[in-house]
Amino acid sequence: MENKQSESIAPPPPAAPQSFDLIVPCAFGLEAIVKRELKGLGIEATISDSGRVSFRGTPEMVCQANLWLRTADRILIRVAEFPAADFDALFETTRQINWGKLLPADAAFPVTGRSIKSTLTSVPACQRSVKKAIVDAMMRDHRTSELPETGPLYKVDVAIVKDVATLTIDTTGRSLHRRGYRTHISSAPLKETLASAMVLLSYWRSGRPLIDPFCGSGTIPIEAARIGRNLAPGLEREFACQAWPNFSAELWSDTRATAANQSLPPLEEKLLGSDIDGRVLTAARDNAIRAGVQDDIHFQAMPVHEISSSKRFGCLITNPPYGQRIGPGHSSRFDAADHDDQDSEGPEDWELDELYESLPQVFEKLPTWSRYILTAYPNFERAMGRSANRRRKLYNGRIECTYYQYQGPKPYASDRPATEKSPPPAEPTTSEPTKSESNTSEPATPEPAEPKPKSPWPKSPPNS
Repeated sequence: MENKQSESIAPPPPAAPQSFDLIVPCAFGLEAIVKRELKGLGIEATISDSGRVSFRGTPEMVCQANLWLRTADRILIRVAEFPAADFDALFETTRQINWGKLLPADAAFPVTGRSIKSTLTSVPACQRSVKKAIVDAMMRDHRTSELPETGPLYKVDVAIVKDVATLTIDTTGRSLHRRGYRTHISSAPLKETLASAMVLLSYWRSGRPLIDPFCGSGTIPIEAARIGRNLAPGLEREFACQAWPNFSAELWSDTRATAANQSLPPLEEKLLGSDIDGRVLTAARDNAIRAGVQDDIHFQAMPVHEISSSKRFGCLITNPPYGQRIGPGHSSRFDAADHDDQDSEGPEDWELDELYESLPQVFEKLPTWSRYILTAYPNFERAMGRSANRRRKLYNGRIECTYYQYQGPKPYASDRPATEKSPPPAEPTTSEPTKSESNTSEPATPEPAEPKPKSPWPKSPPNS
């Protein structure tokens, strides 16, 4: 009788985790910061276009990005990208996609859209075409004649730019700038994502003093405190993909628990937020309580010219008013002087000029501090009496602003906080240096023999 050697059958290899092609939209000018944030999460990304960063990621990476990104707007799954110069191409290509693999049979899938510099100019018609194509594909893939749309939300978007259509599904829901803590806002609110970017572009670190003399509803110091304490910005909110079958409750629970465990204790050095309007500071304190950083910030009502500090080194980060005019006229006396049109100025413009011309006197009281100012005020550097070390174009909503960065000297070793083991990283190379800037690092450490360095700021405002 023959003995047959038993054959061992190897178990099948484990299934590879599902992977998505992802797009991270952000405000223009913040692409390098978003990329750096993703790298800090262990995710390699590329800047694919203005206002867009891309990466390939698993559901776990999608959860991490939604929870942790401070300067991005949302996380989108890119389903397809293809030429769509006519409705037949848009419909047929969309219909060929295996939507049944992406959406469950009961998914609710509204379609939004936009068209820029394309042959298909009717956005509603594009939305209807994509919706009908997805319906046909879903019935085919799920082998059903009914799509109740009573299940989880999958918001589909069709963007047609220069006759190229991009289909995406939104994993985020409400924009990532909506952290959930800010129910009270000032009349000119600064988005949380932009406030975070201003802090991340500065040399501020936990343990260093920080002042915002135009804090309004407190967004800049609140975001700084949350950065200093490593609090995940999305920890207290929900996301659209939480209800999706391929994003399990266990995955979200584990990701949130890991993020919560990485939070740090209250800051050693309280931040200062001040504003001339005491009423808006009441809202700022309420916002700080909801953000969980009420013990990290001191809010005080005071005019900007009373700002001072006994600390030799720190960061002033602020978004002062910049008086965007509606209608004809100039927005500063410098503009009026350049156009020989002094009569076009209104009283608000002169008050704004006086505010900016007084800032060098404020800064002179903080001679060794670094200062970071986001403003759309024209001729800002002329009003300051000196050029910024760096400047970067950023958008506050639809308003084009400049982020002026005046770097102070490097702190003495005795003035550095114990938690600061190394200098902060250099700012992304997309910054626009001034002509006089010779390198991208902080200035060299000053000689300790001079306890009070000479202020670079003019003691009187420039001649107007």
